[in-house]
Amino acid sequence: MIKEVYEYREMLFSLIKKELRGRYKGSILGFLWTFINPLLQLVVYTIVFSYILSSDIEQFYIFLFVGLIPWLFFSTSITGGSTTIIYQENLIKKIYFPRIILPIAYVTSAFVNMILTFLVIFAVLIISNFGINLQALCYLPLIMIVEYLLALGIGILVSSITVYFRDLEYILGILSMAWMYMTPILYTVDMVPIELRPLFYLNPMTSIIISYRDILYYKQVPELMTIAQAAGVGIFILIISGFTFKGLQRRFVEAL
Repeated sequence: MIKEVYEYREMLFSLIKKELRGRYKGSILGFLWTFINPLLQLVVYTIVFSYILSSDIEQFYIFLFVGLIPWLFFSTSITGGSTTIIYQENLIKKIYFPRIILPIAYVTSAFVNMILTFLVIFAVLIISNFGINLQALCYLPLIMIVEYLLALGIGILVSSITVYFRDLEYILGILSMAWMYMTPILYTVDMVPIELRPLFYLNPMTSIIISYRDILYYKQVPELMTIAQAAGVGIFILIISGFTFKGLQRRFVEAL
């Protein structure tokens, strides 16, 4: 499967470019929504948790921002990635190509979008005089790749299952919202009751968000064991997803 994807790499790159260009096609502000959307969400969450549901976390807007951007990428990859096969029904029925290219292209375009959005994070950190630890920043690409593998694995899995179980598209929307509140984005790990923390750490996004926050908020080198655990889960899910997709794609045309 990997060899086949490589052979169709030009098609993959073309789909990624098309996804990036078409994300805000027809809108007046166009690509600027890449930066405006997370900023607007940041403003809403900051107002709610700083003034209405007051938070004791110092400089909460930065604490929230460095966790919210990675989560938006992960959530988008799952919810949007689930329909990549269904929405390309006509293409699938007309020509042959590795079907797995479709979820890969979608998740990768979302990943590129997240990287561009990180420019906003760096701008906020510099303008607010919060500062950046360059040594810790060296680990940022590593944790980004780990999150990408996890998002890609789940995106591939749900895209193949949704072809046969269309309700999954709507279930994932609810699941994504619940998953967000079970991930330390709006709060710290210390706020979680001690007896629930072992269960809490079963969530792979917990380790990933903690690592992002260590690098950008606490300005310290993240624990490599934490990154390794998240990477292990991501690779495992990616392998399982690959085999699952390969088995289910045989009847895609019939199901569509």
